[in-house]
Amino acid sequence: MTPTPHPTRRRTAGHGGARRSSVMLYVVLTVFALAFVFPFWFMAVGAFQENPTTSPADLFPTGGWTLQNFTDINSRLNLIRSLANSLIFTLGVLAGTLTFGLVAGYSLSRLNWRGRGVLFAIMLGVQAIPFQLLMIPLYVQVTRTYGLGDSYLGMILPFLINTTAVFIFRQFFLSLPESLFEAARIDGASELRIMVEIAVPLVKPAIATVALITFIGPWNEFLWPFLITKNAELQPLAVSLANYISNVSRTASNPNGAILAGAATLAFPVVLLFVFFQRYFQASDISSGVKG
Repeated sequence: MTPTPHPTRRRTAGHGGARRSSVMLYVVLTVFALAFVFPFWFMAVGAFQENPTTSPADLFPTGGWTLQNFTDINSRLNLIRSLANSLIFTLGVLAGTLTFGLVAGYSLSRLNWRGRGVLFAIMLGVQAIPFQLLMIPLYVQVTRTYGLGDSYLGMILPFLINTTAVFIFRQFFLSLPESLFEAARIDGASELRIMVEIAVPLVKPAIATVALITFIGPWNEFLWPFLITKNAELQPLAVSLANYISNVSRTASNPNGAILAGAATLAFPVVLLFVFFQRYFQASDISSGVKG
């Protein structure tokens, strides 16, 4: 008769296997995390170095540190002005996306009106059309029909309504309990008040997601602002840096450092935004206002 293994030994062997699996999982995740972070480290170190690293082997370079790379950029283009242009462009797009996205998403999810399904199908179809195919017709319309060339409004107008944001808000509004809306309507609340005071506070994760997606797009947008304005005083940072890198950076005292300093200047606000909105990426308790 084969002896039965002792229960303590089985538990020890099971715990040992689980521990090894956990260790391997953390090792793999650490490797991937380091591979993801390394380009940002490379950019940050190079932006402040007198002789920026050009080899992945120089993970901890020992050269001197300086702000001259940022000074070289600012001497050729006004960083503060370019940052202000980017903020005006991006915040204008963000305000329009959130306002129209919330209203349209609420209307498509919680209001019954004729043609709602057809409009939603058209909206999904629009998402399948690349923006590059619409760029030239939009450029002609904005500059020649509306006369909005060389203006902030001309850059912002085509991005005011984002169908992806409308879709995200619609899906979040559909996930809210119908009893919340029925109770508010029985109490005599208008649809606008229901949306603002009940629905919107419960979809903060969706608002954070849309804000991040919307911010990253216009903040890094180059082609559209470049088409709309050739006035250096109105160009966002992405356009100014692209012109600098392609035409001027090679004449700087430290060309690689100047390029990396420009990239760091462009990436820093996005990193701050991710850190700020990170706490909102959690499941909201949408059932807290429902009895039973």
